[in-house]
Amino acid sequence: MNIGFDGKRAANNLTGLGNYSRSLILQLSEFFHQNQYFVYTPKVKSAKQISSLFEKENIHPRLPKWGQPGFWWRSVGLRSQLQKDDIAIYHGLSNEIPFGMHSGRPKTVVTIHDLIFLRLPRNYKYIDRTIYNFKSKYACKYADLIIAISEQTRRDIIELYQADPAKIEVVYQTCDDSFKELLPADFKETIRKKYRLPEKYILNVGTIEPRKNLLLIVRALVNVPQHVKLIVVGKKQAYATQVMAEIERLGLNERVTFLKDIPFSDLPAIYQLASVFVYPSFYEGFGIPVIEALYGGVPVIAATGSCLEEAGGPNSLYVDPDNASALTIAVNTVLKSPELAAHMREKGLAYVQRFNTQPLALQLMKCYEQLAKDQITKII
Repeated sequence: MNIGFDGKRAANNLTGLGNYSRSLILQLSEFFHQNQYFVYTPKVKSAKQISSLFEKENIHPRLPKWGQPGFWWRSVGLRSQLQKDDIAIYHGLSNEIPFGMHSGRPKTVVTIHDLIFLRLPRNYKYIDRTIYNFKSKYACKYADLIIAISEQTRRDIIELYQADPAKIEVVYQTCDDSFKELLPADFKETIRKKYRLPEKYILNVGTIEPRKNLLLIVRALVNVPQHVKLIVVGKKQAYATQVMAEIERLGLNERVTFLKDIPFSDLPAIYQLASVFVYPSFYEGFGIPVIEALYGGVPVIAATGSCLEEAGGPNSLYVDPDNASALTIAVNTVLKSPELAAHMREKGLAYVQRFNTQPLALQLMKCYEQLAKDQITKII
């Protein structure tokens, strides 16, 4: 088959949806090399992560012709290019598909990562959530298949868009393979010295924004033993000012460290050196940092209320995202019980294997093949 992808983020974003898109395309290219994969993008960013994608013989970039506006081409004008490339399946990787793509050829797939802009509208500007809602709702109505990245997202799509449950398939995400390798002690010690990491620390990874709820960890830290520090890795947004003020108010300046501009290659070791990973987000589509921690053999404490129990499994701990006392108790329980921590590491590492690369790629390819089969049957 010739399979097409919305490549805007795969070819331009170095985090988040960009990583998801590149990883998915590369997985399919490796495991199902008999197919040809076409990546449609208005432009291509010059970066090693991105250029390596197009070094594969069966992955082909497609850009608009000179003079065609990128936005128009991606949203409307792409249909004719898909016909020229004889695309059997077109997959919108980030909550949208081009308009007018409901004629039956090519078959269309859309990945819906989350509908957080509807669940937590206060966290989004009015214009942003209006655009997100319009595109996602259109895609869910007209795509032949909806890929939800968690059961929680599937439930949200059904509830908020009244989508047909029969055309929704849950296909989980994985994380970068670098997080799946347990690193040698000497390398981890090099990373510890490089960043002056303490012997015991709580780790939090993610954008510093209200939804991620870093304030809860700061407030819980007050009643965690003094020698245990908090290490935060993530891009600061306006919410960081509020977090810093709370750290100052509680006298925790010496116990909280923010790491910035961390090379991606150093992050797995920072995870694996942590005593516990805490992710108290109010709402997530899936929660990739949780599985990054589990792959690294780190006990996980996350929040109830969305999909994090799916990512963390039955042997991680979960607390109300508004209850700092409950988080303190959970953290102290893990820190004070080496037996519990070891159990969480062992069971978590076993659980997270369900999110490994090959089975997820196989599941997605089966979805594509069924759509293609349905198309052939319809023609006959």
